[in-house]
Amino acid sequence: MKLYFSPLACSLASRIVFYEAGATAEYVYADTKAKRLEDGSDFLAVNPMGQVPVLETADGSLLTENTAILQYLAEQLPQARLAPAGSAEQAQLRKWLGFVGTELHKAVYVPLLDAKAPDAVKAYARDKIPLRMGVLQQHLDGREFLLDRFSVADAYLATVLNWSAAVGLKLAPWPAVDAYYQRLLQRPALGRAVREEFALYQQEQQKARAPQAAAR
Repeated sequence: MKLYFSPLACSLASRIVFYEAGATAEYVYADTKAKRLEDGSDFLAVNPMGQVPVLETADGSLLTENTAILQYLAEQLPQARLAPAGSAEQAQLRKWLGFVGTELHKAVYVPLLDAKAPDAVKAYARDKIPLRMGVLQQHLDGREFLLDRFSVADAYLATVLNWSAAVGLKLAPWPAVDAYYQRLLQRPALGRAVREEFALYQQEQQKARAPQAAAR
């Protein structure tokens, strides 16, 4: 399989899943600002939304949308047991994937990460933080993972919480959430994925700054 990704974007969750499963994949860097791939080709030809992740499956089909990709990977890599088997447990998985995707990723972190978002929009997003983090705090208090074991929902939540430093959000007021995030970073596969993509992100930032430095 082939994963189109951007460093530390939500596509990181899929890399975590591959590493957790001990599976191989081809990773293709996508510049989501310029909408170009490393070879200079048009990323919009891969995904008209110009967003990552995009997963090219074994039969050449292209799958978009993070939560769909994560569930697909869990099905394709059953040996990793990254999704529960029972219908009730699967419903809980979909619940938490939805919560992370809508209540945290899109409602809170995207506006705070968007340099073009007006201050009023950022303030509106920050007002949403206490309730949502409070729900997580209550659920994770006394629990190791979102479900009974590590799942694709944890891979997604760890990816989103990883943006907290970038938006100036301290997790200390929600100790169970903070402890959960720090604990997940200690997982070998997850920690490896974060370190590798952080290094790629730094390289990306250096390249972006180079033309500005040369123009001075």
